[in-house]
Amino acid sequence: MNFAFMSFSCPQATFAEMLALAAQYGYDGVEPRAAGGHNHAVELEASAEQRAAFRAQAADADIAICCLASGNRFADPADRDAQVEETLQYIDLAADIGAPTLRVFGGRIPEGISREAAISGVADALKRLAERAGDRGVVVCMETHDDWCNPADVAAVMAQVDQPAIGVNWDAAHPVRTEGWTLPDSYSTLRRWIHHTHVHDVFIDAERPDYTAFGTGDVDHKQVMELLRGGGYEGYLSGEWINWEPTDVHLPREIATMRGYERALSEL
Repeated sequence: MNFAFMSFSCPQATFAEMLALAAQYGYDGVEPRAAGGHNHAVELEASAEQRAAFRAQAADADIAICCLASGNRFADPADRDAQVEETLQYIDLAADIGAPTLRVFGGRIPEGISREAAISGVADALKRLAERAGDRGVVVCMETHDDWCNPADVAAVMAQVDQPAIGVNWDAAHPVRTEGWTLPDSYSTLRRWIHHTHVHDVFIDAERPDYTAFGTGDVDHKQVMELLRGGGYEGYLSGEWINWEPTDVHLPREIATMRGYERALSEL
């Protein structure tokens, strides 16, 4: 398995410092969140020289830029065109820095828009991204997030798009916590489209803290890994922890637990 973390874990770190943290704690990759106010500078404004430097720094550190996370979303027809145009720019940024995937959202469905219309609208937006993504060697991955935590809804979008450059970022926890899905059902519904995975343990009770250490919450990440391994997944499991514990507390602890799961599965 390949393990990474998002820049939410170290928002004040430069890109070089982020790579150094990954190397220090034994992660295989990093996932910069663009337009998040983080200090890594992997942003649309980065020059061609800066983009080449990010790519070279990652290669020299032997740490992958496994995904570029954008915040673009497409459910609202009022700004869909603008979101598509910006996402095309993010596809180019991802390709320039060597990230094989770009994370996007479906987005909140505005009042008065039916689920069926939202599915068609998001699918249309993603279709408009497919050619550029395919040409640049990037897979645009819609996350199971916000109004799209139900795997069946995301699968409906993917079925309408039906393009190899469009896939899914499976946040394993969200369908369990917000929609009551089991991990096996969630995974089997989305399996053929999953190119990237977000991991973080949580409690089903939404009144409890947003995050807890792997193995202490209600999402069985050993099972997440078992499902992915059984399906031949070759992507990354990227830790998403926003405004949580200090970097030097959660990063080493969470990777140690995940590596332990990995060892246990290899002994089966």
